[in-house]
Parts: sequence; C-alpha cells; structure tokens
Amino acid sequence: MASVVAPPKLKPPAGGPPVGPTGGGFGGGSGGDGSRGRRDDGAAAVHRYKTGMWVALGGIVMVFAAFTSAYVVRKGMSFDWRPIRLPSILWLNTAVLLASSFTIEKARREWESCLSWLTATSVLGLVFLTGQYLAWRQLAAAGVYLASNPSSSFFYLLTGAHGLHLLGGILALFYVVLAAWQRRVWVNKRAAVETTALYWHFMDGLWLYVFLLLQVGR
Repeated sequence: MASVVAPPKLKPPAGGPPVGPTGGGFGGGSGGDGSRGRRDDGAAAVHRYKTGMWVALGGIVMVFAAFTSAYVVRKGMSFDWRPIRLPSILWLNTAVLLASSFTIEKARREWESCLSWLTATSVLGLVFLTGQYLAWRQLAAAGVYLASNPSSSFFYLLTGAHGLHLLGGILALFYVVLAAWQRRVWVNKRAAVETTALYWHFMDGLWLYVFLLLQVGR
C-alpha cells in the first residue's frame, strides 16, 4: 500500500501581517499572537497622523496671524472704521461649539460608544455653521454687508475663514463615521479619531480667539 505524504505546512512570510482576527468596528479587539504588534502599529499610526496634523495646524496659525495683523493695522486707520454690532447669536454658537468639543473628547476616550459621540459632534458642528449663517443673515438684514466698511469686511472674512476650516473638520468626522461601518484596519480608525479630535479642539480654540478679537477689536 502506498504511503500518504502530508503536505508541508506553509509559514507566514517574515514581517507579514500577524495571524488572527482584526477588529472591524470601533470596538474591535485583537487576537492571536500579533496583538502586541498591532498595538505598537496603532501607536505609530497615531503619532504619524498627529505629526502631519500639527504641520497643517501650523499653516492655519500663520494664515490667521496674517489676518490678525491686517485687522490691527487696518483698524489703526480709524478715519473710515465703523464698528458693527455683533449678532447676539454668536454667543449661542460659541456654546454649541464648546459642547461639540466635549462630545469629541468623549468619543476619543470612550471607544465603545465612539460612533455615537462622533455623530453628536458632527450634528453640533452643523448647528454651529447654521448659526453662523444666521448671524450673517442678521447683519445683512441690518444693512451690514461685506463691503459696507472695513470692520464688517473683517467680520465676514474671519468668521468665513473659520467656518470653512470647521467644515473640513465635519467632513473628516463624516469619513471616520463611515469608516466605522466598513471593515478596515483598527489602528487606522484609532489614529483618525485621535487626529480629528486634535483638529476639532484646535478649531474650538481658534473660534474663541476670533470671537474675542471681534469683541475687543470693535
């Protein structure tokens, strides 16, 4: 009787992905002998993402620093500078944005309920942008437009520039929320959440700066 030779066992290539299941959702765990490796890869991914984000935030800081310098210099030419009355809804908008900073921090810290907190942050961000649009409408109803005077021009410029950057943060949130429903590598999701939270907190701080500048610089 002919003997049966067992096929050789295949070994995974050196340096290849670890064997074991990978988490598909925000609460996805790690299994197999490669769990430690995945945690190390996750920390490296977060570091890379945050480093890139800090570089981008540095560019935003320079843009708003230039706006501030132009604002101060132009206000010094006070012969045609007419202060405008800021819409009262800006106070409510500020409270909404601060609340969104709380929700995204909860998303970063409470991984099991991350999706719910990210969704809440997205909604609050949209509410803030809607409030900013209503503030513009209030000024327009009062006859204050972009070209009415230098003070109104800077109001529209600063709030509009901040709104566009915040919209970028909302789009990033939408991406992360959609990624939660797809089977992707867990470490990338973690890095995306951490980086988006960093950007969002920065946008909140930037708005407080812009709001204070508009209040004091009138």
